[in-house]
Amino acid sequence: MIEVLQTIPAHKRNKVKEVTLDLAPTMERIATRSFPKAKLVSDRFHVQQLATDAVQQLWIAYRWEAIDQENKEISLAKEVGKRYLADILENGNTTKQLLARSRYLLFKDEPKWTPSQHQRAEILFRLYPRLETAYKLSRKLSHIFSKTKDKGIGFTRLAHWYNEIEKAGIDTFKTVARTIQNHYLTILNYFDNRSTNASAESFNAKIKALRSQFRGVRNISFFMFRLMKIYA
Repeated sequence: MIEVLQTIPAHKRNKVKEVTLDLAPTMERIATRSFPKAKLVSDRFHVQQLATDAVQQLWIAYRWEAIDQENKEISLAKEVGKRYLADILENGNTTKQLLARSRYLLFKDEPKWTPSQHQRAEILFRLYPRLETAYKLSRKLSHIFSKTKDKGIGFTRLAHWYNEIEKAGIDTFKTVARTIQNHYLTILNYFDNRSTNASAESFNAKIKALRSQFRGVRNISFFMFRLMKIYA
């Protein structure tokens, strides 16, 4: 990748003022060497995805725990010759059903919940308070990026959010916090122009879709020609 980019004359590469990238160290090295005068910006959506994944990992752990508990209760009922009857919550779900049906509400803001999701969330967070904490941390990070326009304020809000992570003691979010700490300079650069690489990600998805139609690529030159004709 570096070799390809460096075939572009240096005076042209030096005109690049800003490069958005994901959190991969290799991408950062490529951008630094190829565009030495450009400001590097970590894409906010990659950072937010880490928080979303942290919530999902906790949700999955609780769901497997509920499935395992139900299986144990079924086995015990068989051993004593009784019919297994699961405990029903006030919304008509079992604990396993509650967790399975709560997946999507965990990844959107509370005002966007349906009435049934509001009821489900109230029960879910009462039974699993750590999941509520994780949900609030995830949404708060999203709001920092969406509602902050000043770099200094963004730095302060991210610092407060980092402190909340420390207090929460949720291991998956500690990983998110360490990632932000390691990339905080490029993450903060987002607040200057609010740039993301969403367009590049979208184009990448189109390339993958086109490649899948051909079931792979044998002739790279012809594939690049097709890309140019379709998307240029």
